[in-house]
Amino acid sequence: MTVLRSVDEVVAVIAAAVVPGQRLIVGIVGPPGAGKSTLAEDVVTRLAEEGAKTDARVGAALLPMDGFHLPQQRLVKLGSRARMGAPDTFDVAGFVSTLTALRSPSAFGNSGNAVSAPGFDRTIEEAVPGAIVIGPEFPIVVVEGNYLLLDSDGWGAVAPLLNMTIFVRLERGIRLARLIDRHVRFGKSPDAARAWALGPDETNARLIEGTSHRATHVVEL
Repeated sequence: MTVLRSVDEVVAVIAAAVVPGQRLIVGIVGPPGAGKSTLAEDVVTRLAEEGAKTDARVGAALLPMDGFHLPQQRLVKLGSRARMGAPDTFDVAGFVSTLTALRSPSAFGNSGNAVSAPGFDRTIEEAVPGAIVIGPEFPIVVVEGNYLLLDSDGWGAVAPLLNMTIFVRLERGIRLARLIDRHVRFGKSPDAARAWALGPDETNARLIEGTSHRATHVVEL
């Protein structure tokens, strides 16, 4: 397992792994609040900049796992609304199907077809169908999410569809502070934000951290 310590190193490792004529799918994984979404966005931006400077085909598209949250109405029926974010509260089959489509030769290259995927609106905590469209011109797809390396609840089908996985580590106190702040920004009271971060989020975090040994790389920023 390789340890990376900067966005520059992450970008360099990904760019070096590109094989002409093949799509590279990179998974960025970590517990809630670790900064994986920010890292994934930064990496996609930097890869585009590098491609523009060198005329190399290293542009990337971003696919967050959050779009595959089950609808809240269904979670209520399942009795799982209070556990939203747990492994079994996602459409794992839909996520696997999307990754499989992205790996298909018919989704990449001059004659390829675009692949659509749901996005996620944090203000209402609901998926938005078709909000993301990944065109065939992107040789790299950066996938970010919590459970990319989990081997239970159907998630075991995900890792084999990823060419590279990068686990994001962050000191627990910093991670919790960021997570509480994020919950407050999206509408929770400070007390409710702290309760959720220390409750469901922390339960999920421990599960996710137990998958770190499966990653090909670890990033410690």
